[in-house]
Amino acid sequence: MYRCGIEDCAPGHCWGPAVRDHFLIHYVLRGKGTFTINGRTYKLEKGQGFLIPPNVVTQYQADGIDPWSYSWVGFNGLKAESYLSRANLSLENPIFVYDRDDFVKDLFLKMVATKNLEKTREIYLLGYLYIFLGRMMDIAEENHAFETKEDRKEAYIKKAIEYIEMNYYRKISVSEMCRHVGLDRSYVYSVFKEYLNVSPQEYLIKYRMDKARELLKNMQLSIGDVSRSVGYEDALLFSRMFKKINGMSPKNYRKELQPLSGIVQRSRNR
Repeated sequence: MYRCGIEDCAPGHCWGPAVRDHFLIHYVLRGKGTFTINGRTYKLEKGQGFLIPPNVVTQYQADGIDPWSYSWVGFNGLKAESYLSRANLSLENPIFVYDRDDFVKDLFLKMVATKNLEKTREIYLLGYLYIFLGRMMDIAEENHAFETKEDRKEAYIKKAIEYIEMNYYRKISVSEMCRHVGLDRSYVYSVFKEYLNVSPQEYLIKYRMDKARELLKNMQLSIGDVSRSVGYEDALLFSRMFKKINGMSPKNYRKELQPLSGIVQRSRNR
């Protein structure tokens, strides 16, 4: 990491033509502008960004009416070009788009906020840079692997379900899951309804109740233990939800299991 910052540009503010001796990435927070590199000029706006490679003549300018504000980060290193290539960023393809949420914006703001740190600033900056590059690699991989709209939808569903399966025991929310997938909540809702015919919330609840039925077979666990194990700190709320899904309370469900468990136990003792 060399440096980072945020710039609120005046109308028509221009830098270059000139060169840098390191990699520099700009991410547009609001407004508009143009970026010129390798004989091509790109018009950019909020949610887009551009890469300046070292030793390449570039120029960028804020719009005269709606000037941009951007965050930027400069860096170099033995693996820098390799990581950027995996993120599909290069001299031939210097533009990227990230407008699905505030993830990238928040990363840049965190970089700038490290100016208040004394002993650990360099470590935090490097960490945030790696997270940013990792996110860009994820996006590049998604775009390459899932070429059709339907493929992308199935990939989103799979990623959301995996998140539920790994975190159902915590007090997670649908909003948290959507942030993990990197999509707007309303879009995730529509995809779930289209493919699974249930909302994300309904899927999460049903998955938890399926796990709860399995855990209730273990007579050493109390109802409260089962409740906490599937993400409900409030045992009463868990019981109401369990009854709504299964047609009976956890206590009654367990009572129905007990005769069966007794038969199994007697069979084992013979």
